[in-house]
Amino acid sequence: MLLTLAGILVILWLLGFLAFHVAGGLIHLLLVIAVIVIIVHFIRGR
Repeated sequence: MLLTLAGILVILWLLGFLAFHVAGGLIHLLLVIAVIVIIVHFIRGR
């Protein structure tokens, strides 16, 4: 579940970064959240 959420956040980040150069801070916040979710997923070991 966490990995799916992280994948969705990365895809949204890519779409926002490549298509809509408007909200730069919010787009990079999505990437940071996705990376944190991936790290938590690997730490829990599930």
